[in-house]
Amino acid sequence: MQISILGIDIGKSSCSVVGVDDRGAVVVRRTMRRHTLIEFVEKLPACVIAMEACCGAHHLGRLFAARGHEIRLMSPEYVRPYVKAQKNDDRDAEGIAEAASRPTMRFVELKSQEQLDIQTLHRVRSRLVAERTTLINQLRAVLLERGVIFAAGRVKFESALDGLLAEADEILSPRIRSLVIELRDEWRMLDKKIEALNAEFVALARQNSAMRRLTSIPGIGVLNATALVAAIGDAGSFKHARDLGAWLGLVPRQFTTGGKARLLGITKRGNTYLRTLLVHGARAAMHTLSQSDTPVGQWLQTMLSRGVHRNVVIVALANKLARIAWAVLRKGQPYERAYGVAAI
Repeated sequence: MQISILGIDIGKSSCSVVGVDDRGAVVVRRTMRRHTLIEFVEKLPACVIAMEACCGAHHLGRLFAARGHEIRLMSPEYVRPYVKAQKNDDRDAEGIAEAASRPTMRFVELKSQEQLDIQTLHRVRSRLVAERTTLINQLRAVLLERGVIFAAGRVKFESALDGLLAEADEILSPRIRSLVIELRDEWRMLDKKIEALNAEFVALARQNSAMRRLTSIPGIGVLNATALVAAIGDAGSFKHARDLGAWLGLVPRQFTTGGKARLLGITKRGNTYLRTLLVHGARAAMHTLSQSDTPVGQWLQTMLSRGVHRNVVIVALANKLARIAWAVLRKGQPYERAYGVAAI
């Protein structure tokens, strides 16, 4: 029995395994526990091990790679067309093995423990920001029911709320007043946790050369740089800059009618968190870049002069920043304002 490709459908406690030979014929079809799977793979001769890029895949991939196996991780949406009807775990594993044999398949780079650590910090920060937003919205609603309205903006709201609580008025009942104070203290606790994570990201960006190069790009801050390096490493899994933009869902959809291509909205595929960071970074850098005498500035001025909506220009700039980030990571050189666009 010679296994050429071993497809593994990862489960929480058990995994389905399908092994195929050089001709594509199934020679192994088993279901085993996770620890049994590790022992089984360790005894196999070097082969290709294919898995979907899901939770736990990178950990198993590193274990199997240390044993001399070639790891191929794929996005689940790319595996789905190879799964036969009457879907089950065995057929999922068989579809994974089949998809891994395709010459045009796009694979996910195996992430290191450091990359996963950074991604975990970003997920925790994202959760804390969402909790803070929910808390602020609840405070606004509580006060609005009592006729108290505040200006938009977190900083303005916090300042006005402190002023309201400092006054001896009859707007709030004693119980609601104490509740608002508790919620404000919880808000400040979340602020401290978020600021601590921000400081940790700053320290990481100073120590990592790739992150430092990314922060030289206008619109790419510490959060963007750390998230990009954690997600794509040196961008080696993307052969072209446009592939990164497509993976982030920043490439507009299009269709051809009457021999003329017409652009629609962006696809919004891929990593939502990274896309959000890039769009926010582009929005922050939009004003300064559009007034600069650089290739990017001239490109922005041309689009704005044509009457393109500002939000459309911002998303186009975010796509441009992703392409520039790809070039900076692949070439190992910092961004140069005068030649940044020409480099990609």
